Amino acid sequence: MSIKQVIFSSFFVLLALHISASDTDSLKKVASNEQNLILQDDPILASMDSMMAMKYLASYGEEFRFFDSAEVHSCFEKSSELTEALLKERLNVLDGQTPFELIYNSRVHAFINLYINKRPQVSAKVLGLSALYFPMFEEALDRNNLPKEFKYLAIVESALNPTARSRAGALGLWQFMYGTGKIYGLKQTSYYDDRMDPHKATEAACEYFKYLYKIYGNWDLVLAAYNCGPGNVNKAIRRSGGRRNYWDIYRYLPRETRGYVPAFIAVNYMMNYAETHNIYPLEPHCTFFQTDTIQMSGKIYLKQLANQVQCDYELLKMLNPAYRFGIIPDDGKLHGVRMPLKSVGIFASNESKLKDDISKVEPGEQEPVWAWKEVRKVHYVRSGEYLGLIARKYGTSVSKIQSWNNIRGSSIRVGQRLVVYARERVLVEGEVKTKANPSSENKASNVKSAKTEDFIYYTIQNGDTLWDISKNKGIPLHKLKELNTHLNSKRLKPGDKIIVGVQG
Repeated sequence: MSIKQVIFSSFFVLLALHISASDTDSLKKVASNEQNLILQDDPILASMDSMMAMKYLASYGEEFRFFDSAEVHSCFEKSSELTEALLKERLNVLDGQTPFELIYNSRVHAFINLYINKRPQVSAKVLGLSALYFPMFEEALDRNNLPKEFKYLAIVESALNPTARSRAGALGLWQFMYGTGKIYGLKQTSYYDDRMDPHKATEAACEYFKYLYKIYGNWDLVLAAYNCGPGNVNKAIRRSGGRRNYWDIYRYLPRETRGYVPAFIAVNYMMNYAETHNIYPLEPHCTFFQTDTIQMSGKIYLKQLANQVQCDYELLKMLNPAYRFGIIPDDGKLHGVRMPLKSVGIFASNESKLKDDISKVEPGEQEPVWAWKEVRKVHYVRSGEYLGLIARKYGTSVSKIQSWNNIRGSSIRVGQRLVVYARERVLVEGEVKTKANPSSENKASNVKSAKTEDFIYYTIQNGDTLWDISKNKGIPLHKLKELNTHLNSKRLKPGDKIIVGVQG
């Protein structure tokens, strides 16, 4: 070989190495950018972080301690790099087992890295909780003839946290919004919310999946529509020229939905290959098959029930997240209560006696006290909205919205940020209503028998509520109601007088 040939050969080898290095750097840069995009306030990341705050997982046994020790951290050490070739090979295997399209791209790679390397603690907890929720999911999906991989969607939605709440107000394992929950029969009252009931919410999710599949006939589009709604998916289909493949309409979807299907693919990978990355399930206190449901009626405090059936109160609350304050309401209906099998056995053996005992409220049992309060909201103007429509949505007036936002006219633009103070019924912090015991009843009867001239009166002003009067006069709310048993607290009339105390 001549010197000239050697020089040319060396040149092309160096050029090839340079190009290869550039491609590698380019791939690393893309992956880094994708990871940064995910870590910047992504809703999916927020749902994962909510798992870390779950009291149950932080307090139940050694397997649920916080991840401070080297011993626990050691099980999350990387066993292999997440190379493109490895992920493509494994996703190809999974893709052959499901009607969903489990493909590889940089966005999917970034989410796999998130579950495997960035948040292995959450993945370990999710793996453990799957023993509690997945059997129920799988039974419902099988009964409704739906793909079993839908069970992984609950991990994307809530990281299997049954009380997870999004910033938009979606709630529960399947993150139902208030309106959608109503459509699918999920009831919400002050005492319970079916969106947090694992069984009822799972049934509602299955119905919604079937409805969406009738529209699109494509499971990936069903995933997208579940996240952002059929309206946004239909809009993306029109903008793409009528294409009906998720990746063809990808760039026309809302930002959050662009990460939704990649996250779903990543969860499929994580749940099937976690052990190859030294991530093992943190076992829950009990699995699905170690629990059962009993039906109960009447007003029941879960704390009392837990004592009667020898079950830890926090565990009982965790298994029954739909009862918002640990209280089963007396609404004339039967309500299901899930508990460990041991507790079910205790209840079954002493059912009549236990029902009688737990129906008696112990002194000191507390119920939530509610009040109407103006809550600050931020509303972003959408296409087609105007001030009157927004005012009706939040139960306020156009003039108030104008005042709060220094708007002189009625002109608003799409995307504009508006501050709105909406009137909402909220739990009063630090205020409780205590069920009277015999001694308090005697005191109440003494008050009622006092002479009229011994009472201290207050004249109701326009806009007053009992809670306001209670605070201003320094008298507990339940005491105020005891003194004014005839009073309709929802219809206070300005000018009327109420008793706020007893003289001397």
